[in-house]
Amino acid sequence: MPPSRSLDAESRALFEAAVADAIPLAIERIHHEPPPPLPIPRQRERDERAALDESLSDVDLLGLHLEGGDEAVFLKPGMTPMVLKDLRRGRWVVQSHLDLHGMHRNEARQQVAIFLAECLDRDHRCVRIVHGKGHGSPGRIPVLKRLVLGWLTQRQEVLAYCQARTVEGGAGAVLVLLQGKR
Repeated sequence: MPPSRSLDAESRALFEAAVADAIPLAIERIHHEPPPPLPIPRQRERDERAALDESLSDVDLLGLHLEGGDEAVFLKPGMTPMVLKDLRRGRWVVQSHLDLHGMHRNEARQQVAIFLAECLDRDHRCVRIVHGKGHGSPGRIPVLKRLVLGWLTQRQEVLAYCQARTVEGGAGAVLVLLQGKR
């Protein structure tokens, strides 16, 4: 049965009688809204992505110093030139080696990182990395050679490197001197 007007008026009268002694609040209504979400650091994300892309890129990471037009050498700043001279002359015994033949650049980068970590754990100071001479590469350009030398210059544990002697791989390999355990 539909409510009649008299019930509405009657209900209103009952309500007003019930709240007759109530005192209205003097405060205006407050609408509490949650704080806005934190801004997304888009520029920071772009900067980090660019830094990662640059570190993985194929560009010449650092201006590698080439002596004799062909031989790549590196000596960490602060190291005495005698360290490099001893490395070139074979006074350091090669304790371990890694052969990158047949690997693509991403696989090679991963293998170099794993190899260096293992050598540090074993306290191997002098290691050889065979990157190849590029005879199997398009244009016979040694792609891995440039990449490996760039990666090594970025590594904190690498003190020096030089081209291996002819009997150890010559222009297709590099001798690397690593820091010892502390």
